[in-house]
Amino acid sequence: MKYVFFDIECACVYKSVAKICAFGYVLTDENFRVLEREDILLNPKGKFHLTDRKGGEGLVLPYVYEDFKKYPLFPAAYSRIKALLEDKEHIVLGHATLNDVNYLNLETRRYKLPSLKFRYYDTQFFYMNVKRDFSRQLGLGAMAEELGVEFTPHRAVDDAYATMRVCEALVRRENAETVPAFVERYQIRAGQIADYKIRPLASLGLKSYLAARDEEREKRARAHEEFYRYVNKYMHRRSKSGSLEGKVFCFSKEVEEEVPMSVHLVAAIFASGGKYTSHPAECNVYIARGQGGVRYQNAISAGAAFVPLEHLESALLQS
Repeated sequence: MKYVFFDIECACVYKSVAKICAFGYVLTDENFRVLEREDILLNPKGKFHLTDRKGGEGLVLPYVYEDFKKYPLFPAAYSRIKALLEDKEHIVLGHATLNDVNYLNLETRRYKLPSLKFRYYDTQFFYMNVKRDFSRQLGLGAMAEELGVEFTPHRAVDDAYATMRVCEALVRRENAETVPAFVERYQIRAGQIADYKIRPLASLGLKSYLAARDEEREKRARAHEEFYRYVNKYMHRRSKSGSLEGKVFCFSKEVEEEVPMSVHLVAAIFASGGKYTSHPAECNVYIARGQGGVRYQNAISAGAAFVPLEHLESALLQS
C-alpha cells in the first residue's frame, strides 16, 4: 500500500469553475518514505484571478504566471492524474481535500472528461477527530507550525509534501503507525467521488459532535421560547410608572437563554415600569455579560447605552 498526497492550485475559482494550473503530488510508502514528488503545471486557459479564503484580493502563487501559457491543458494530464488517484494500491490524502476534489470534478466537467472515481482522506479532518473539535477548520500552515513542519505555501507540490509531513507527525503522535490504523482508531469513513458526485468524509466523532450541537440548539430554542412566552404574556401588565419608565431593554441572546435568571430580571424591569424588545436597534439599554457581537453593535449604533449584566442585577436587587 502507498500514500498519495496531493494539492491543487487554481488560476481562478468560481461557483461552477475551477481552472487548475498546478497539481502537486507526493507518493510515499507506508512508512512515509518519498518515492515520487512532482508539480504538474497546466495551462488554465484563463486569466489569474486570485483571492484569499475570505474572498479578498492579494493571494500570490509562487509561480511566474506568464509561464503557464507554455504548459499543456488539463486533458493532457488527465490520464496520469486519474491513474495516480484511482490506483487500488494507493490511499489518497490531502488537506481540506473536499475543495481539491471539487476542483478536479469541475475541470473534468469543463473538458467533458469521464468522472474520476476514488476514495480520499483529509489531514484537516484527521486533526479535528484528534482534537474532538469540529467547530473550526485549521489551515495547513497552522497545523504545520504546531507539528513542527516547514513549507512554502501555495506551491502545490510543497503543500502536498507539507500535508504528508503533517499526516506523518499526526499518525506518529497518536502511535497509530499507519494511516489505516489511524482511520480505524477514529472510525473515519473516507470521502468519495464517482459519477461527478462527491461524498464528504464522516466519522463517529463528527456524528457525536453534530448530535451534541443539535441538542444544544434545541435547548437554546426552548429557552428562547420560554423567555419570550413570559415577555409576551406580562409586557402589557407591567407597571405604568416607576424608576425605569421610558427605558426599553434588550438582552444579549446568551442572557435571554439563561432562564429563569432572564425571566427574573425582565419581571423586575416590568415592575419598575420598563419595557423589553427583542430588537437591539429599538432599545435604549442593552444588557450583556460583555461587549461585542452583531447584536451589541446594532444596539450601540442605534444609540443604546450598554450596561453589563452584573450592574443590572445589582441595581435591581437594590431597588
